Amino acid sequence: MNKLDDFLRFHETALSVRGQRQQLLASNIANADTPNYKARDIDFNKAMSAAIEKTTPSNALKKTDGTHLDAKGTIAGVVPGYRQESQGNVDGNTVNIDEERNAFTDNALRYEASLTMINMQIKGILAAIQG
Repeated sequence: MNKLDDFLRFHETALSVRGQRQQLLASNIANADTPNYKARDIDFNKAMSAAIEKTTPSNALKKTDGTHLDAKGTIAGVVPGYRQESQGNVDGNTVNIDEERNAFTDNALRYEASLTMINMQIKGILAAIQG
């Protein structure tokens, strides 16, 4: 059973990180017209590495005890950073709606791909069990 858990854990972790990133991107899109709103995002590869290795990234708060909770606003222990401003805006908002929509769509497609891969893996396991 342990190997089965390990087999599916990667995609479970990817879905979790992608789902949280999707919320962050949706927040950027929702605040596209909010004055002084700063667009945020995470480095997916860094968040996945941290989630898989269960390590604390260098930009996260250090815990003095293993029972302490992760800081709020982190994704797999990685603190979301602010996007580079690609175009100036008079009201101080850094959301570029085209970039955000592209990132949102790309992340959604990758989320769906992970779901498809999990379904294929489970069907393969069931086929092996049923003979």
